[in-house]
Amino acid sequence: MKRQIIDKIEQYDTIIIHRHVRPDPDAYGSQFGLKRLLEANYPNKKIYATGEHDPSLTFLEVPEEISDDVFTNSLIIVTDTANTGRIDDSRYHTGDCLIKIDHHPNDDQYGDLLWVDTNASSCSEMIYELFIEGKEYKNWKMSDASARLLFAGIVGDTGRFIYPSASVRTFEIAGQLIKYDFDRTEVFNGMYEKEPNLLHLQGYIYENFEIDENGACFIKLTKEVLEKFQVTPSDTSLLVGSLSDIKGVIAWVFLVEETEQIRVRLRSKGPVINELAKKFHGGGHPLASGATAYSWEEANRVIDELKEICRQFKK
Repeated sequence: MKRQIIDKIEQYDTIIIHRHVRPDPDAYGSQFGLKRLLEANYPNKKIYATGEHDPSLTFLEVPEEISDDVFTNSLIIVTDTANTGRIDDSRYHTGDCLIKIDHHPNDDQYGDLLWVDTNASSCSEMIYELFIEGKEYKNWKMSDASARLLFAGIVGDTGRFIYPSASVRTFEIAGQLIKYDFDRTEVFNGMYEKEPNLLHLQGYIYENFEIDENGACFIKLTKEVLEKFQVTPSDTSLLVGSLSDIKGVIAWVFLVEETEQIRVRLRSKGPVINELAKKFHGGGHPLASGATAYSWEEANRVIDELKEICRQFKK
């Protein structure tokens, strides 16, 4: 499949790369890492990365605004996105050919070519594997800019290599990427430094989380709480891992109120939670998923079902 993707890349003069809404470092890492990789090897091609920008990821890259006519006769590649409903920029279907590259469960088998590897720690890891294939097949070169982005994506999706998804291969790839010329300290600072108001919110989370006897934990962040700490719903993504530090927690959910919905961020140390996410308009990995609730009543049902999952897991 990797060689088929490379063949398609070589056929098109214009390539547009998409990723998922509400991006994280792996979304940007895989999207822009692929963009910089292709630019280094095909300088005469026009290669774009599109989607709504998340200011917290400016340290990595900034997407481009492109007109509708650019999509005509173009190759579209979507990275790190399990289903079409989560693809950022709905114009993805107006190109000539669509390729899906992803590491989430393949519930939505979209695209003319699909390369899905659920064993990969991240989509950025897959882009590196594509580079290895391209190096052997077409003498591809890796650029420093691409290496930096792919490293950031891998770090982000493995939680600095602490999640079970970080395999021996993941560490091998990371070891290869750090041989390139980029500032790892700058990458880590961009990913993990927090504004003082966000740290104050973290203190609120530690003071107000709830946990039951089976290790199910949750925190509700209402619009009023976010306004008090002057934090956006998107900013709270940097704090999702906070509850993992609590002894006895085996799964947890962040409930973040937005204008018309409640963002649901589910994480786990063992119980499978992506099926729960699917019940509430979402999905994701077995131990890291996202969903959406449209009322606090619905959000409370997420909490109740998470508690039951943890109870069954501890039996």
